[in-house]
Amino acid sequence: MRPPADPAADRLLTAPVFVMSPVRSGSTLLRAMLNAHSALHAPHELHVRRLTVGFGTALAEKAMAELGHNRADLEHLLWDRVLHRELVRSGKRYIVDKTPANAFAYKRIAACWPDARFVFLLRHPASIAASWFEAGAGSRTPEEAAADALRYMKAVQRARTALPGPTVRYEDLTADPEKETRAICAFLDLPWEPAMLAYGRPDVVVKGLGDWKDKIRSGSVQPGRDLPQAEEVPEILRPMCETWGYLPGTAASA
Repeated sequence: MRPPADPAADRLLTAPVFVMSPVRSGSTLLRAMLNAHSALHAPHELHVRRLTVGFGTALAEKAMAELGHNRADLEHLLWDRVLHRELVRSGKRYIVDKTPANAFAYKRIAACWPDARFVFLLRHPASIAASWFEAGAGSRTPEEAAADALRYMKAVQRARTALPGPTVRYEDLTADPEKETRAICAFLDLPWEPAMLAYGRPDVVVKGLGDWKDKIRSGSVQPGRDLPQAEEVPEILRPMCETWGYLPGTAASA
């Protein structure tokens, strides 16, 4: 895993944007709002980091090595080409990918696109766990949902610590969407556009590729659920609540 040897020749994308967030944190809402901007194409979750290549034969591996490519290099070329094709088809300037699992591969994404920009989206950990449990349709217990969602939260926190970029809170996004989207646009060096507040029905609402509930389908920002009381926070989530400043008397991590 390494940066491109020649970015000008090896990468077609310019300054892609990655929303790093846990599951059930409002990333589909944010991507719909960003996609409403005339310069941003924010499609459904893309999962490009799961795309792999194989050499097939030792001779193919040797031939690629002579060209200076290892397997990771070739996969990065593939990822870049897939995202670039999608961006060109959209007719916009920048692509946005909000796949939650990207947080587990933040180092590789940053290496693949040295000019990538990152936006971090947080939500109250107990609200994330509750929503993840509800989305599981009986496939996991509340305790299992909390433990699984915590994996994503920890990955996002590691990425926040390592990478530059602004942090947005879901609660702030739903309470004052204009203020939060203006801040994101300023970070991306783009003018703010009112259409971001009335984003319309997302063009892809498919289970497994983001949130498909009625709040998202409504086409405009809806109020978030009430925050849980401190005594309602599962013990396993309390450290993350403290790190993110969601418990009384705690300060949010920079």
